[in-house]
Amino acid sequence: MHKHYGFTLIELMIVIAIVAILASIAYPSYQDQVRKSRRADCEGSLLGLANAMERFHTANNTFATATIGAGAGNIFPNQCPIDGGTATYDLTIAAASGSAYTIQAAPTGPQATDKCGTLTLTSTGLKGVTAATGGLTAADCW
Repeated sequence: MHKHYGFTLIELMIVIAIVAILASIAYPSYQDQVRKSRRADCEGSLLGLANAMERFHTANNTFATATIGAGAGNIFPNQCPIDGGTATYDLTIAAASGSAYTIQAAPTGPQATDKCGTLTLTSTGLKGVTAATGGLTAADCW
């Protein structure tokens, strides 16, 4: 009598089905963690921009004329990550006066579907979100 070695087609299909089920659960979780990592990187960039705004105010006694972006005369880059690469957030100075400012980071590119929406930070340190979905608050997103 000959012994048969190997797997039957049914056994192979069961293993493939199990792997497919595990992948369908794991991949969305992985994508969510990547979004959270990008958001955390941009939160650090917003705090860096806030520091740059304060330095600008110290030197010029106003926030109103501060600009961000690439090139000379700008106080900070206008995208996250700040060291280049694919932009995941666009940084902007939403409002600036002589004594106060609001800066924001709007998700773009691969981060555009982030549930937290646009992150905001004021000159008083107030953190917020706009256009967040699912009832998320600043405490959830920051």
